[in-house]
Formats: sequence, structure tokens, C-alpha cells
Amino acid sequence: MSRTFSSLSIRNYRHFFIGNVASNLGLWMTRTAQAWMVLEVLTHGDATALGWLTTMMFLPTLLLTPLAGTLADKFPKRTIMLTAQGLLFVDIVILSTLTLTHHVQLWHVFVLALMDGVAGAFDGPSRQSIVTELVPVSEVSNAIGLNSTAWNSARLLGPGAAGLLIALIGTGPVFVLNAFTYVAQVVALLSLDRKLMVRPPEVKAEKAGFVTAVRYVRSRPLLMILFVVALAMGAFGFNQTVTNPLMTTQAFGKGATEFGLLGSIMGIGSLIAALQVARRPRPRIRHVVSGLGVFALAMAISAQAPSFLIFALLQIPMGLAGVQVMTTANAIVQISVSPELRGRVMALWVAAVMGLTPIVSPIVGWVGSAYGARATVWFNAFWVIVAFIVSSLYLYSRGDVELHMSRGRPWVDLQPRATGHAS
Repeated sequence: MSRTFSSLSIRNYRHFFIGNVASNLGLWMTRTAQAWMVLEVLTHGDATALGWLTTMMFLPTLLLTPLAGTLADKFPKRTIMLTAQGLLFVDIVILSTLTLTHHVQLWHVFVLALMDGVAGAFDGPSRQSIVTELVPVSEVSNAIGLNSTAWNSARLLGPGAAGLLIALIGTGPVFVLNAFTYVAQVVALLSLDRKLMVRPPEVKAEKAGFVTAVRYVRSRPLLMILFVVALAMGAFGFNQTVTNPLMTTQAFGKGATEFGLLGSIMGIGSLIAALQVARRPRPRIRHVVSGLGVFALAMAISAQAPSFLIFALLQIPMGLAGVQVMTTANAIVQISVSPELRGRVMALWVAAVMGLTPIVSPIVGWVGSAYGARATVWFNAFWVIVAFIVSSLYLYSRGDVELHMSRGRPWVDLQPRATGHAS
């Protein structure tokens, strides 16, 4: 098996990966279908309502991160994920029933999105950190890359698949299909052989606090930069559930088919990047920063795209750069963290990627209502550009540190550098 997919030769990780892909696709398809239903069915074009829906989806991540990270380090991650997937399944069954019977109302969607957010807040840290329990040390980097690829690819491919299915069979049947993806994840988790799993070290009482993880990240400058990048990409870069429906319907006068096509086209770039990142033996900071620059430029150009075709084609470099940024950054963070802190640090990571979304999305929705669809893309692009400039200047200015990789812990470390700049 090639280096790109080497971790898939390990039974436990292979089963987890298959379930992970299914669950992530279902999650993002559900979120996309919810967004379309709110915008086109329940409010007839209210961008502000769309922003508040996104807030309901991600608010629990902002509020529950400390508890979720601590639980991920104290209790079996597999058990936490099984519980979360069960809640997601119940939510989607309720939403499917309400939609198919034509009883669904706006407040139903908001409440169920909030419940999905609660499940996701607890699921995220465990999902991110369990990968290191499924593979030997030699495969950790590759497995993390594939795990991150599954998440980011689903975030980019899921909306496209949902849009196409909405146009073909309607919103209600899409929700029904998504219920099966959560079942697939549960089956995959139950099939894991616990005897083959690497048992994480027991968390000592004095290290159990979530504040320990915050201090850990704050003491490492380049990790701080990666978290800044995650904040920018999560809050502004990956805001397609708000911007793409508005651009599709208001800027170009298109429907659900074209909306779905955007996600599928973006997926072309995301899959190319996923294969590239998984093949690399060493994740590097420069790939994060360069990818961020490409993403920001493509987004800024797309805001002024004169036609739907050009807007759609620009999704390819955005998808490629977006996955390169987030997958590489995620891998660097995970393999540089002590095992006993990994759950809490990855909870911080999930919070960075999603935590600002509840605050930003209503603002983006208001921008769309007040100034039009293109203004929402410009608004997001501006802040991604700012993050690119800040991270570039910071890394350039810190000529005293560099990233070192090794086969033993710590796999990634910051050490004094004699000459040059951080890689």
C-alpha cells in the first residue's frame, strides 16, 4: 500500500476511517440541508435567519469545549463518540419526520441544530484524539493526515452532495439518507478491537484541568499561530453554508442544483490536497501559511466573479488550499502534544475551528441582508487576508526558532535556530 494510505492497512484504523467518512458526510449534508430549508422554504430568503441557524449549530462548541476536552482525556473516547452519534441519530430522525409530514417550523430546526451542536461538541475532541490509539507511532502522522482529510473533505464535499440531492429528491429524503451515515459510524466504532488499541496514559489529578492545555498552547509560539489560522479559517474561511446559498440565489439567480455543484467542484481541489498532504512524511508550517495565502486570494477574487461559472471554478483552488491549511496544521498540533493532554488540546482546536462561528455567522447574515451576497464573501475574505498577513509577518520575524521532527517524543518540537527562519 502506498505511503498516502498506509494507515488503512491497520484494521482498527480502517474501520474507524470508513465510519468517520460516513458520519462527517452525514453531518455536513444535514447542516447544508438545514440551511437550504431555512433560507428557501421557511423564511424565503432571510439571510439573518440563516446566520442564526449557524449560531445554533456551533454555539455548544464555544460553551462546552472545556468539559468536552477534559472528558476526552478521562473517559474512553470510543464511548463518548458512541453516545454522541446516538444523539445525532435521534435528532435526524425527528427532523426527517417533521419535514416529511410537513410539520417542520423554524424553531424546530433551530432547537435540533442546537442539539446537534451539543453532540458535536463532545464528539469532536474524542474523534480528533482517538486516532493516536488506533495506530503505532510510525503511522501516527499518516493517520492524523487521513483523519483530518476525512473531516475537511466532508466539510467541503458534504454541502455539494446535499445540494444535488435536494434538487433531485427534496430536503426530507436527504435527512432520511443522512440517518444511515450515523448508523455506519456506530457500527464502525463497535467493530473496533479494543485489545489492539493503544491505551493512553492515565491523567494525573494535577494535570487534569483544562487550563493546563491552554497554558501548554500559549507557551509554544508556533502552535499559537496555528490556532490563529484555525480561528480565521473556521470563522471566515469555511463559511460556505452562509455565503454560497446567498451567492447562488441572489448574485446569480440559480437554484439548489447549482448550489450543490459548488460544493462538488470545491471537492475536486480538496481531494487533490488530501492526497498530497497524506503523502508528505512531514507536515510543515510553510505549507500552512502558503495555503492560507492562496485561499485568501481565491476567495477575494470570487467575491467579484462576473458569472456563476467563474465563481464555481474558483472553488477548486479554495478547496485545495483550505484542506492543505487545515490538515497540515491539525497534524502538526496533534503530533506535538503529549498524549495525556491531547484530548484537551484537540478540544481547543475544535473550539478554534468552530468556536467563533456562532458569533460571526449572524454578522455575516446581517451583512448579506444589508449589503448583498457579494459583501458576505468580501467580509470573510478580508479577515482571512488579515490572518495570512499576521501569520506571515510573525513567522518571518521569529528567526530564532524552527520546527524539529523526530521519531520519538516529542515528535515535533520548537528549538533555537542558528540562522534563517522557521520552516
